[in-house]
Parts: sequence; C-alpha cells; structure tokens
Amino acid sequence: MDHPCHKCGHLVEDGRPFCAQCGAPQIRVELPELAASAAIASDTNELPSFPASSNVAGVLGLPVTAAIQWNRALRSCAIAALIAAIIMSLGLMVPLLAALGAGFLAVNLYHRSNAAWIVNARSGAKLGAACGILFFAIATVLETAAMAVMHTGNQVREKVMEALQQAAARSNDAQVQAAFEQFKTPQGIALMLVLGVFVLLIISIAAGSLAGALTGAVLGRKRP
Repeated sequence: MDHPCHKCGHLVEDGRPFCAQCGAPQIRVELPELAASAAIASDTNELPSFPASSNVAGVLGLPVTAAIQWNRALRSCAIAALIAAIIMSLGLMVPLLAALGAGFLAVNLYHRSNAAWIVNARSGAKLGAACGILFFAIATVLETAAMAVMHTGNQVREKVMEALQQAAARSNDAQVQAAFEQFKTPQGIALMLVLGVFVLLIISIAAGSLAGALTGAVLGRKRP
C-alpha cells in the first residue's frame, strides 16, 4: 500500500525509508507521553498554569510587596478604631476587647483594599499598633466629650473615691493607709487619671499589635 509523504504529500510505497519526490524520511518515532500531552493541550486549549506560590496580584502584574502604604492603611485603621471606640463608649465592650477588635478589623480592611500587600504577622502587628494609637486617641476624645456634655465628672470622681476606700479597707498597714489618703486629694485623683490614661494607651497599642499579628499570620497562611 502507498501512503502520502508527511512533507510533500507524494505517494510513497510502504517500506521505503525516504520519499522519492523530496527525500524526507518516512520512519518517525514519536514518544507516547509527549504525543498525548500535545494532543490534550491542542484539544482542550488549556490556559497556562501558574506556580502555586504566585498570587492574584502577581499574576495580574501588580507590584507585590510587604511594605505598608500608610496613606491607605491609616484610613483602614481610622475606620476600625472609630468603630471600636464607639462600641466601647456605649459600654458594649471593655477597652481590652475593643482594642483587640480594632486591630483585627484594621488588618482585614487594609488586606481587602490592597491585594498586592504580602500580609504576615510582622506587618499585621505594625498595622495593629497604629490602629491601637488611633483607637486610644478617638476613645479619649469620645470619653472627654461625654463627660463634658453629660456632666459625669463628679460620678467619675465618686467611683474613684469608692475604689480607693475599698482598697484601703483591705490593708491595715499605716504606710498604705497614708498613701491612699494622698490619692484622695485633688492632686492624687488627677495623678490617678493621668496614670489611667497612660495605662489605656499601653493596653491599646499592645492589644492592637497582638490582634494585628495574629490576623496577619492567619491571612498569610491562606495566601495561595
């Protein structure tokens, strides 16, 4: 039987090693695996696959980076801090939980708005710390405004005095009693308020950093 030459189409007698017309070799060896993969690719028109380590931003050509774009990040932090501060001011959450929630929310908001950000525990902690500072500032302003509008300064003073009296009743030491008496003076109460504000700042930064680090670590593991 004759078969057409794969190069020029001239009929070649079976068994002849070369085409009489163009001289093309008629005996070809094709590897089964390569032939099968080529056939599958041509039949299915597969799209090119990407490495498992690549992410959406990298595939789309966006500049993937671990650096935080603070002009955009601070907006996310401000939104998260405002929500947490309002919830705390309404008495629905204690300061520690509010600061933790602010850090968690800030990292999630910024991660959603910036697909090119390589989120991890370290960058999440930085963002959470910034959110903690903003949370402290907003919470302080809201609490001060509430005291001025609702005239709750005397109530705060009475609560402080009550707490001091309860603490003094637990000790019979003369020096401890003298120290508590000093705190009952206007200067002592003012000092306690300053210390309370400082403690709130430390709690806000620490809790925001912790929540941001944990959120960044979890989101970083979910990256493709």
